[in-house]
Amino acid sequence: MRKRWVATAVGALAGGAIAYLLKDEDNRNKVVDKAKNLQGSLSSKSDMPVQEAGKPEVSDLENSEMVSEGSQFGVQYYNELTEKEREILEKSNS
Repeated sequence: MRKRWVATAVGALAGGAIAYLLKDEDNRNKVVDKAKNLQGSLSSKSDMPVQEAGKPEVSDLENSEMVSEGSQFGVQYYNELTEKEREILEKSNS
């Protein structure tokens, strides 16, 4: 029972501290900017092996060996992914 009260008190203190820090619009903007930067760095497309999946000639991936044996999974996945991205871009531009 006592642990629940401690957890509740810690949660309330943390929530209060966050609310106090984010009451200023400049601080909110800083947090939003940092979150967007973090999200952008985590979803960087240049680091994704999916970008290499459509290029079976790349010799450092296992996918190239599978494609040389006749597997088209990586290539098909790459094509489907790029098609979905293209559709999203077309919808957002129109």
